[in-house]
Amino acid sequence: MAAPPLGRLVLTHLLVALFGMGSWAAINGIWVELPVVVKELPEGWSLPSYLSVLVAVGNLGLLVVALWRRLAPGKSERGPIQVVQALGVVGTALLAPLWHHVSPVAGQLHSVAFLTLALVLALACCASNVTFLPFLSHLPPPFLRSFFLGQGLSALLPCVLALVQGVGHLECLPSPTNGTLWLPHDFPERFPASTFFWVLTALLVTSAAAFQGLLLLLPSPPSASTAGPGSGLRARGPGVEEEEEEASPLQESLSRATGATPSPEPEARRLLSVHGACLLGLLAITNALTNGVLPAVQSFSCLPYGRLAYHLAVVLGSAANPLACFLAMGVLCRSLAGLGGLSVLGMLFGAYLMALAVLSPCPPLVGTSAGVVLVT
Repeated sequence: MAAPPLGRLVLTHLLVALFGMGSWAAINGIWVELPVVVKELPEGWSLPSYLSVLVAVGNLGLLVVALWRRLAPGKSERGPIQVVQALGVVGTALLAPLWHHVSPVAGQLHSVAFLTLALVLALACCASNVTFLPFLSHLPPPFLRSFFLGQGLSALLPCVLALVQGVGHLECLPSPTNGTLWLPHDFPERFPASTFFWVLTALLVTSAAAFQGLLLLLPSPPSASTAGPGSGLRARGPGVEEEEEEASPLQESLSRATGATPSPEPEARRLLSVHGACLLGLLAITNALTNGVLPAVQSFSCLPYGRLAYHLAVVLGSAANPLACFLAMGVLCRSLAGLGGLSVLGMLFGAYLMALAVLSPCPPLVGTSAGVVLVT
């Protein structure tokens, strides 16, 4: 078979990366924008806790997709993907003009528009996990790398945009009429939150356009009812070279390393082993900390040190995830001792941040550079 044109191959990888960029860009964008909107919305420091709950409720999107597959078996993933992308684009586009609108609920003002749209975006982002990857299963395995690279960009690009935006601050300057009188001046961000959400909408529109480009570039994937086991990986777009499925180093079997004959149910036995239970436990603890506990209390642990400290903690924390994934592509740690050591180190940092949240608004080292560096 003739080699595919280089330009077509590069274009396909680029479209797949842009397609993956839209998976979690909306929720990641809201997270890094919290330091800007938290001072305007009535929930105040409790806003990250509200958002953590909404993201957890967003996992109901997985049930919706499962129900759709039950009621419409054998259908293509094209429809659900387009629905997910439409929800993301419309939700972020509505956030731009409506994020600061508040409404009374039970006698108290709440940012109903912001929280409702955040829930819609959480449903869309959670549903993207189980709709995007099945579509990509019809492409050669190397394109998965481009997709995961795009998913990393879904966190990295909003972080870069938030760093460019900056965060407002108060500064006392001498009065122009009386040099002995110092007056507070509020210096806003380089651009408002509405502009941030409009740029985020443009990123999601680009991702949706990339998906439409993939539909034009590649043939229609076989339906689930006609595709046999593994047939999805053999489906190829025009001009895309057919390649053998790559073996992942994370899936290397124990029998290959020891030369032993594999057992009839190696995967089930591996998960039921002590080693597998330890790995699942570490996964549960780290996910609970990074996706639930720490984001919910981050405002209480960081805001006493100032808006800049909170802004940097949110942005750099979000950027650390894709950077760590890129690092893991070249440096793999598979030993239980190594993974356990990294998890313990992370839990120590998490315990320190939770202690700061408990002691808020008067945690230690407030007003010092050392406190800002530690919390960031």
